[in-house]
Amino acid sequence: MEITRTALPGVLLVAPRRFGDHRGFFAETWNARAFAEAGIRADFVQDNHSLSAEAGTLRGLHFQAPPHGQGKLVRCGRGALLDVAVDIRAGSPTYGQATAHELTAENGHMLWIPEGFAHGFATRAPDTEIVYKCTGFYEPAAEGAVRWDSAGIDWALDGAPVLSAKDADAAPLAALDTPFRWKDAA
Repeated sequence: MEITRTALPGVLLVAPRRFGDHRGFFAETWNARAFAEAGIRADFVQDNHSLSAEAGTLRGLHFQAPPHGQGKLVRCGRGALLDVAVDIRAGSPTYGQATAHELTAENGHMLWIPEGFAHGFATRAPDTEIVYKCTGFYEPAAEGAVRWDSAGIDWALDGAPVLSAKDADAAPLAALDTPFRWKDAA
């Protein structure tokens, strides 16, 4: 398993090893020991699976406020998507900055997004499936969102995105009263 740090401290790109032959492939997508060695200690409590029928579907940017925050290990089960994390930790030197990575069923890459980051994705192909593990249970009262076009992200869309009403109406990043605080590890 190859784990690469991104431009945002704590967000990691994970490339599991794939073993393939004429039947297909096998990949280990979660291994507590390997992830702990990379600094990820996660107790997953919920798995989510989402299908987006149309290419250009954009979901996000979402988060859950403490004490119901969620770390997420995200991968693409079918199709292709641009997966994005935005730092929303007050006081962080990278506050408001984003990192974006292509996750496809073909490349098998995953993105680890810890608490303190808003998460979103835009699909690149029809019938794209995203599968992700969460460290916290879904809590509707703790839901938060940042408007998709307010964080300087180049979504590389071919036209207007397919959005939910909730995502279209989300407040911009500049108006966010973030519930997350950056803690200097030094």
